[in-house]
Amino acid sequence: MSKLFSPIRIGAIDLSHRVVLAPLTRMRAALPGNAPNDLMATYYGQRASEGGLLITEATFISATGNGGYASPGIVTDAQVAGWRKVVDAVHAKGASIMLQLWHVGRQSHVDLQPNGQAPVAPSAIQADVRALLPGGPATGSMPREIELSEIPGLVGEYRRAAERAKEAGFDGVEIHGANGYLIDQFLQDNSNRREDAYGGSVENRARFLLDVVEGVKSVWGSDRVGVRVGPGNRFGGMGDSAPEVTFPYVARALAPFGLAYLHVIEPRVTGNVSDDDKPPVAAGLLRPLFGGPVIAAGGFDGAGAESILEKGDADLVAFGRHFLANPDFPERLRRSLPLNAYDRTTFYYGGDKGYADYPVYES
Repeated sequence: MSKLFSPIRIGAIDLSHRVVLAPLTRMRAALPGNAPNDLMATYYGQRASEGGLLITEATFISATGNGGYASPGIVTDAQVAGWRKVVDAVHAKGASIMLQLWHVGRQSHVDLQPNGQAPVAPSAIQADVRALLPGGPATGSMPREIELSEIPGLVGEYRRAAERAKEAGFDGVEIHGANGYLIDQFLQDNSNRREDAYGGSVENRARFLLDVVEGVKSVWGSDRVGVRVGPGNRFGGMGDSAPEVTFPYVARALAPFGLAYLHVIEPRVTGNVSDDDKPPVAAGLLRPLFGGPVIAAGGFDGAGAESILEKGDADLVAFGRHFLANPDFPERLRRSLPLNAYDRTTFYYGGDKGYADYPVYES
């Protein structure tokens, strides 16, 4: 029997298979207001399958966390109402859906910030990134170092976003701690030069993530909360002097919470073979330290997904580009059916084309 299509329980959620829709930024929220619209409900509903798990695109928790043009939020009543339509469409197909909680930190631009203020970050170090503005990508702005006294308020924004996600009917939330966004900026030492309780040692650099987990689990309970990390990800100019120390520490620190899962972005892979020339800090290393279910993501095909599950290095596999282009992707994997080709030109800044118009397989 295929391991990929065997049942599993993650936290409080029962799944009939292990093919997960990865969180994918698509920039289709309604403007003004950054609220999910009917087209988004159609898109997510198309990709829902009985007993499957979907993780939403990154969703900003506050105005200062906005990631750019047509990114959805979970702050206003209109955003909550829009997400409720998405959730209803997914639940109607018998699937579960987690909302990914997101704050971009320094990966922003003054044009996206309230009153044109500087983005916040653990340290005043500019990201190597293009901010997603209405007119197209532009160089991100220099951030300001967030004051120690402001950090509890920022943690509170995650907690309030978790409350709003519950109002929208989600099955749980995923805390985005990867891809060079705010939590990742605290974790990795090339973006965190603080000299207080949130900087310096790995224990201090991980403190912000653990504070956020505490706040979010107070809303949901641990068994409906996941965390995403990217030990090898360099997006936005990120890097850490000792990822083999930082990320195992994070996995161990998260273990006592009893979370629903840890979501690990693998080093860039082809099938199940790492393209890195160094031993990667990846799911296989972190899974025994975390002690709970692990989702692996990072360029997998069906064979690679089966392999990492059979090896015991992960429990579920998240798919991005292929799931984007194949709304019935789990069924295509199950039956070894041909896949639609994805169109990179419609990934971002798009409308209807290349979004909810990919066909399902017809024999």
